[in-house]
Amino acid sequence: MEKSWKAAIKRVLMESDAPLHYTEISEQILSRGYYETDGATPAATVNAQLSSSVKHDGDKSPFMRVGKGIFSLRGETASATLPGNKTKNQLPAVAPEDESSDSIIQSFGMYWQRDLVVWRNDLKMYGKQQALSKPVDFGKQKGIYILYDHHTVVYVGRAIDRPLGKRLYEHTVDRLGSRWNRFSWFGLLDVTQEGKLREMPFNSTLAALVATLEALLIEALEPPQNRKRGDDFSAIEYIQDIDPELKEREIQNTLRSIEQKMRGGA
Repeated sequence: MEKSWKAAIKRVLMESDAPLHYTEISEQILSRGYYETDGATPAATVNAQLSSSVKHDGDKSPFMRVGKGIFSLRGETASATLPGNKTKNQLPAVAPEDESSDSIIQSFGMYWQRDLVVWRNDLKMYGKQQALSKPVDFGKQKGIYILYDHHTVVYVGRAIDRPLGKRLYEHTVDRLGSRWNRFSWFGLLDVTQEGKLREMPFNSTLAALVATLEALLIEALEPPQNRKRGDDFSAIEYIQDIDPELKEREIQNTLRSIEQKMRGGA
């Protein structure tokens, strides 16, 4: 195991035969056990480490940005061959400012399952940035949500005056209650390393607002001719995590089933 994020990042990039997006770098760090963290935002931490090194150390940085969110090692440590007979150190660097984004959407979740949530008025909705990272409760998130009947959109709403969790709970008992089984959400609140939600200053431009709207439509509708996510959409996607209460119920049900079988065989 490496002693720092930076060392773990170097190790992953040295083992790769191509530049990697920072989310993939963080996934490989955790899955391979190169570094351990109890933080909720490992991908954001890796991105911050890489961006800070590139910005402040310049040519002395061991890392080089070669695309939006994509990094490589530079110099003699990066000699693996890439498609087109190029090597990593021959790739053109991208200026640090090209990585910046003023997207108003900070985080999102796609096609979360209704039956993985314990529905109550003050509910909790858990998601993880990656499988091995700390879960985050998005019940108090604010933003836009979509309800689906499988893949069919049945309702689009906003959660501003009332948080996301409360709005979704209301849709379990109103006229839509039996018409949806999955949902997606796009949140305005950022996630801290400790897994807490926080408001971010709003300084978006008209261009960024349009780009965000484009990205939301692409993510929600998945049009077949769109090959990429909208421009300037740097929000982090969170995968759904089952509510701990449901996990406990499943354990208890399993134990009761085992106990009944033992009694039946006695």
